[in-house]
Amino acid sequence: MQIPAGAQAERLQDNTPTMFNPSKDEVRQFFLSAWQRRRDGGVLTPIELIAADWMELHPEYHAELSDPQSASRDYAVEQGRTNPFLHLSMHLSIAEQVSIDQPPGIRQAFDLLRSTLGEHEAHHAIMDCLGEMLWTAQRSGLPPDGAAYVDCVQRRATRC
Repeated sequence: MQIPAGAQAERLQDNTPTMFNPSKDEVRQFFLSAWQRRRDGGVLTPIELIAADWMELHPEYHAELSDPQSASRDYAVEQGRTNPFLHLSMHLSIAEQVSIDQPPGIRQAFDLLRSTLGEHEAHHAIMDCLGEMLWTAQRSGLPPDGAAYVDCVQRRATRC
């Protein structure tokens, strides 16, 4: 299916996020809106509910998530600040990967990690492997290596 040339511009004008390739601003707005609705007792979509549950587990981010200006902040590593939006996005990515076992074997590796570390710390251990895989792919110009990612998670699971 061919997407009309003006579709991207229309999407930006009506603020409808792209499902599989959201912009940095759309991702940040997603988290800010979900957090606001959670705090206000509003209705959340299923993905917002998952995100809000992860946000609850990170009280160190609550002030940032409550501040609309945080969407435009720079979270440079050199400043020693963790990017709450990146961190929470990784939680969502890992939750989705585990739920559909993609890449194959990630669910089993997660289950092994979870049995020794608990769910939240297992996610944090997996984040290191996910970040390494993405960094390697960006540096090499090659697609992310799902098998190497799962191997990394399995190695961490067997060290615990």
